[in-house]
Amino acid sequence: METILGLDLPTWWFLVIGGLITGYGVLDGFDLGAGALHLFFNKEESRRIALNAIGPVWDGNEVWLVIAGGALFAGFPLVYGVIFSTFYIPFMLFLVALIFRAISIEFRSKEPMLWWRKMWDISYMVSSTLITLLLGLVLGNLINGLPFNEQHEFTGTIWTFFNPYSILISITTLSLFMLHGAIYLAMKTENRLYAKLTILVNNCSKFFILCFIMTSLATLIYIPHMTAEFKENPVLFALPLLAVLVVLNIKRNIDSRKYFTAFVFSSTTTAILLILFAIGLYPNIIISSTDPAYNVSIYQAASTTKSLKIMMLIAAIGTPLVLGYTIFVFWTFRGKVKLNEMSY
Repeated sequence: METILGLDLPTWWFLVIGGLITGYGVLDGFDLGAGALHLFFNKEESRRIALNAIGPVWDGNEVWLVIAGGALFAGFPLVYGVIFSTFYIPFMLFLVALIFRAISIEFRSKEPMLWWRKMWDISYMVSSTLITLLLGLVLGNLINGLPFNEQHEFTGTIWTFFNPYSILISITTLSLFMLHGAIYLAMKTENRLYAKLTILVNNCSKFFILCFIMTSLATLIYIPHMTAEFKENPVLFALPLLAVLVVLNIKRNIDSRKYFTAFVFSSTTTAILLILFAIGLYPNIIISSTDPAYNVSIYQAASTTKSLKIMMLIAAIGTPLVLGYTIFVFWTFRGKVKLNEMSY
């Protein structure tokens, strides 16, 4: 099998998709978290400022999800087919929530009526929360494993998804994104809204730390296959240790009101947790709870070598462009939010 820098092409493609999903989690995570917190702001001006804080970047952040979906289809078509057919209902709800989130942001300011704006405020909060919970639910089930037969057909029901571990991962994802979003809003606001956000950030940090501890313990006790690689390679224990240190540094910087540094650490936390997930799965992408023989590995699911080489070239060109655009947008709209006649 061909290799690049000592890694085979399926592994490279696994890393590319992991990087894209991590980019989406870091970038759209604070958007979704800000949306989940939206109804905590009571004043019209506060809600407008919160919306305009994410206004210039939210749609660009979703590009990472679109690219990740395309990359999964190109690199591992079998995995794409199995995941999307298995999670058909959750993904349909996810798409509906994405649509309502977008139109909530865009439609809210189109009419001045109080009932109109309240309706879209509620829609924005509910859709942002639902998207986050669904992402966590899918992630939790991929970690926990799902019942598949030899043909990789899902043999469970809709209720199979709602197992205790996956629900815990779902809530933990919400707590992380709420913290991420609260920190971002604190960076972008001032005066009374900033004062309120300092309280919200502190409360969200406590919520996340509690969820983080519970999820870590549940994974260690109930999900042995996620820790197997760490037992075989003790050097990898540096990553969970790093995760703990980064989480503690979020709280330390929040207490010091150094919100930019806290935001960097909350972004790093998202990335490290997804890296731990990837290490626990590799070389598998889909875990079967029915029989380990039915697991789907990157080598079973990979496209042809020629396809992977062509797509790697495209990814090598396209990913820096998207990254550059993202950096440019964040740099252009840096600083505190100021409302004007063009604002949401």
